[in-house]
Amino acid sequence: MHLKEVQTLGKSNKLGFWVLTALVVGNMVGSGIFMLPRSLSEAASPAGVISAWLVTGLGVLMTALVFGNLAIRKPNLTGGPQIYAKELFKSGSHASTLSGFMSTWGYWIGNLAGNVAMITTFAGYLSTFFPILTSGAKWFTIAGYTVKVGNGLTFMVCSILLWGTHFIILRGMESAGRLNFMATAAKIAGFILFIIVGLFAFEKSNILPLMATRLDDAGHTIGIMSQINSAAVNTLWAFIGVESAVVFASRARKQTDVKRATILGLFIALGIYIGISTLVMGMLDQNTLIHSEKPLIDAIQTVLGPIGGKALAAIGLISLFGSTIGWLMLSAEVPYQAAKQGLFLPAFLKESKKGLPSFSMLVSNGLGQLFIFSTVSKSISGAFDFVIVIATLAYLVPYFISSVYQLKLVITGETYNGATKSRIADGIVALLSTIYSVWVIIAGTADLKTFTYGMILLASGIFFYSPLVKGKKAVAAEEKKALSA
Repeated sequence: MHLKEVQTLGKSNKLGFWVLTALVVGNMVGSGIFMLPRSLSEAASPAGVISAWLVTGLGVLMTALVFGNLAIRKPNLTGGPQIYAKELFKSGSHASTLSGFMSTWGYWIGNLAGNVAMITTFAGYLSTFFPILTSGAKWFTIAGYTVKVGNGLTFMVCSILLWGTHFIILRGMESAGRLNFMATAAKIAGFILFIIVGLFAFEKSNILPLMATRLDDAGHTIGIMSQINSAAVNTLWAFIGVESAVVFASRARKQTDVKRATILGLFIALGIYIGISTLVMGMLDQNTLIHSEKPLIDAIQTVLGPIGGKALAAIGLISLFGSTIGWLMLSAEVPYQAAKQGLFLPAFLKESKKGLPSFSMLVSNGLGQLFIFSTVSKSISGAFDFVIVIATLAYLVPYFISSVYQLKLVITGETYNGATKSRIADGIVALLSTIYSVWVIIAGTADLKTFTYGMILLASGIFFYSPLVKGKKAVAAEEKKALSA
């Protein structure tokens, strides 16, 4: 390959500030904005929902600052927050490799589940134009199981979106990033219009009483603090993706852009989320909202009728398509970068001619396809609820580890060179981020079923850890043999 071609390929996969910001916003403002208003209303009263947003916004801001600081202080550690796990232990030790691998595994599984939430939400909004996607009519029976028409067609739509996006990304990272940027710009414009309409259609009576009681499955009353705890796991899902710029740090044109894109993206997403979720609660009564499969469309239709609903659905489809690009890019990049650090199977290092992690993309999307089978047996909202809690808990471990690693740097003074003020400030930020992560982990694992599923997903990584260790030992033996020869 000629030098000019190599330079062109290198340039084509470099991401600038605005593309990085679009990745952060696009990955955060994805399926959550469309489905969370319903999930949150089921979990908490309006007061509990708003409180959960504010607490989560502050906690994620601290986490975002940690990511930004680490991207600047440790530019050699690229690939995402899970990479920092290995740095908590002695370099090259078994503990270092194991913690890095398990953290990467959990984060990767979270990404795969996140992709399914994104893709199934796309199918949900497509049903505005094609109602047959929600049809409960029987289609065919196989091995005693009856597949409904709506579920079967939803599965097909989700599969086409998954693999269509796969091939778009393989054409080039920068071109995929530009598509994501355009989709993100369209979604922000659409959401601003929604907020304007929502301000005029807001009915105060719909959110009253602010501190309404909620009941658990056993019929017991859930207090406001318990409501906030329950809603916090769901609101955190909205901010998953804040680390997107950090994952692509090695592809950023400038390392300083990583922190700037992370913070700006967070504030844009926070404004959109709080604005829209609050307005939706004022546009629909609580009972209607809790049972809605498409809460934003149902809300806008109360004001603008079916035409408004279709317009918003179109914006939603563009938005979700852009988010799908960003999430699939992220899912492939995570194990690829981990493999470069010796924390994942070497096979994930395989690249396409354009320098893209082709093998990682193939495996990630293949496993994503398995997750999509959940749409065959569940409704769209049911599939969404199932995956977001599992995925959110999978993300919290790397978030917690990143915060602890920042604390380690502050305590040891590594990279600070006597800068006392910034060291103290970073220490406070890291401590608050750590406390926040622990709080949400405790809140999220309070439910035994959720905790069990989360542990099973994390423990499943052990089956892949043994080949990694054997591979590393084989490489070390080869190197030792070569040196002695």
